[in-house]
Amino acid sequence: MSSRITPLTDPAHGPNSRRLAWLASDADSVPLGTAFLRLFNSPAQEHLAELTLQVHPAERRRHVGSRLLDAAVAAARADARRCVIAQAEAGSPGDRFLPTRGFRKVLTMRFTRLALADVDTTALARIVEHPHAGYRLMSWEGTVPDGLAETFADSRRAMDDMPMDDTDYGTVTWDVDRVRAAAKAVEQRGDHLHTVVAVATCDDSVAGFTELVVPGDGTGDGQHYGTGVLPEHRGHGLARWMKAESIRHAHGRHPGLGGLVTDTADSNTHMRQVNDSLGYTPTHTTHQYQLDL
Repeated sequence: MSSRITPLTDPAHGPNSRRLAWLASDADSVPLGTAFLRLFNSPAQEHLAELTLQVHPAERRRHVGSRLLDAAVAAARADARRCVIAQAEAGSPGDRFLPTRGFRKVLTMRFTRLALADVDTTALARIVEHPHAGYRLMSWEGTVPDGLAETFADSRRAMDDMPMDDTDYGTVTWDVDRVRAAAKAVEQRGDHLHTVVAVATCDDSVAGFTELVVPGDGTGDGQHYGTGVLPEHRGHGLARWMKAESIRHAHGRHPGLGGLVTDTADSNTHMRQVNDSLGYTPTHTTHQYQLDL
């Protein structure tokens, strides 16, 4: 069966990236698959493109995916990108397809879930209420309060040395405008963003953070967006402390929520240990692939 590839207009442009899209369809205009290519435009990520490709199961092995991939890779080259990254669940058709097209596996991500019905609230309270000398916990909903905005934005550099193995991901640069824009994006789609931070009492600066996004209707699963502690504040158990408070808040504030999910690089042994100690259990694994152009 022949297919045609049609470029689409995608309105999903943001301050830090823009997106291209293609639709594969048959002679009767029946959709067969799609490809989306995100082109990052932050100074340290202008070399990078991220591919999301889907083909209807009935149309696989008919070159639909290959044609969509060719269109996306050609666009990445035309935009002077250095590499394209894509993610596939372990053992999936995408996990088998990408290596055949020149992609190499660069990162393994472990996904885990905490069932809120199984949470031991007494044990959780002990973790949260245990004092950490020199630090206190603070939290907020939505956008960061003005008084913490500068040091919260600076605390995002805690993610700069997050294990990414062989991925040529670059460094994401955060400032106050960017953290506020990220919070606004969550709000605009109707979801709830809850942030917990550890504040150093010596200067009232943010030493670490953890973020959780809950669906707007308070059901289903919440998603951890990131947890990080600045290098100069590590070794005090802050990540586990903050995450325990985030769990406690979700459990009490959203009774209809089923669980909390998170993903962690397989090589990030410290954060995996934190999650294990809080009761998160494995759900699945994904592989990140990279094509060097």
